[in-house]
Amino acid sequence: MIVLIVTVGYSGFAQGPAPTFRSVSHSSDDNNNGFKKENLFLGGSLGLGFATGQFAVGANPEVGYSLTPFIDAGLVANVNYNTLSADYNGGVGQHTFNYGIGAFGRIYPVKFLFIQVQPEQNWVSYSFQPSPGYTAPPSFTTNAFSLIGGIGYSQRVIGESGYFLMIGMDFLRNTGSPYLDYTNAPVPIIRAGFDFYLHPGR
Repeated sequence: MIVLIVTVGYSGFAQGPAPTFRSVSHSSDDNNNGFKKENLFLGGSLGLGFATGQFAVGANPEVGYSLTPFIDAGLVANVNYNTLSADYNGGVGQHTFNYGIGAFGRIYPVKFLFIQVQPEQNWVSYSFQPSPGYTAPPSFTTNAFSLIGGIGYSQRVIGESGYFLMIGMDFLRNTGSPYLDYTNAPVPIIRAGFDFYLHPGR
């Protein structure tokens, strides 16, 4: 799925001139020190996580703003679904659905590489399916705070559309986090997505 998204995105960029890292232009009545509509973007990503006996998939819509040519910040929501095999969970299969909201910051040390930090609050619902001979615990809902850190590749031009690919992990490892495996070890988080600036520069 990630390869397909990136390939489609790359083919779209290949139709025009090679992307460059530039600032957008502004009309004469723009305030150079104030809010610039053309720096606002919408987008999101698909998430994929995996470990022994575990699989997770999700979506992460986001709205952000390019503060400088090297820094983006914004808000992000998430919806994720996770399964854990009974073979690795005491004979009881586990299904997890979570949703949450958070904020993100991206720093671009070079034009195609970024470092991302994303604190978020998640609400998680657990349901269980016992194998024959096992007793399932009661289903329940909980919440957890996570701090995702990651590194990624991006084809980004302020004022135009772009795509990104990121791999990260939850560094807090709080109980109930949807980004941990059955041993409470962090699960790799892989996200691929697109961003679209609302008002492209002229």
